[in-house]
Amino acid sequence: MVEPLLENRDYTVIAAKTAASVLPTSPGFASSWVAAHDAVMALVGKCEELDPDGITLYISSRQDPSGSFKQYKKVTPDKLEQLFEANYPPEGLKLLDGLQAALDDYFERKAAGQTKPNGEIIIVLIDGEPLDRMAIVKAIVHATQKMEHAQELGIGFAQIGNDLIARGFLTALDEDLRSKAGAKFDIVNTRVLETIGENCLTEFLLDVIRH
Repeated sequence: MVEPLLENRDYTVIAAKTAASVLPTSPGFASSWVAAHDAVMALVGKCEELDPDGITLYISSRQDPSGSFKQYKKVTPDKLEQLFEANYPPEGLKLLDGLQAALDDYFERKAAGQTKPNGEIIIVLIDGEPLDRMAIVKAIVHATQKMEHAQELGIGFAQIGNDLIARGFLTALDEDLRSKAGAKFDIVNTRVLETIGENCLTEFLLDVIRH
C-alpha cells in the first residue's frame, strides 16, 4: 500500500555528480557511482512509481554552457543511464544552480496552479562537498518562507560515497536549518545512499516530508 503522503506529488531528482579528479583524497570516488548504480536506479525507480508521468531530472554537466546542470522533463528509469552517460560531470560542484532551478520551478508552477495536490519532493544525489554551501543554506531557508505547510515540499539528500566533509555539511543541513539558520520548516532529510535498503525507500521518502 502506497502512503497517501507520497502520492499526488511531483518528484525531482538532482544528480550532482563531480569528476573524480576533484576528490583526490577519496580513493574510492571513481567507482562510487558505479557501486551505487543499483541503489540510484532503485531510488529513482521508486520516485517514478509515485510520479508515473515522469520525474524531472537535473544532471551536472560539463557540456552545459553555464557549466552546471541540464534539465530533463518526464524522465523514466529506462532513460536514466543514457542521460548519465551523455553528460560528463564538471570538475567542481555548484549545487545551487540545480537546486535553485528546481525550487524556482516548483514555486512558479505552484503560482500558476500547476502543482499536484500534495506538493513536491526533491531528491539530491551528491558525492562531494558543494562549493556554495552558504548559498545553498540561504536558498533552502528562503524556500521555507514561501511554503504554506510543512509537508508540501521536502528535500532529501542521498550521499554517494564516503566524503566526510560532505557528510558533515549534510548533517548540519539536516539538523540546524530551523535552530540556527531561521528556516520556517525543517524540510531536509539526509542519508548515505548505501544505508537505504531497497525495502526502506518509502520510509526514506516519508522522512523527507515528516520532520
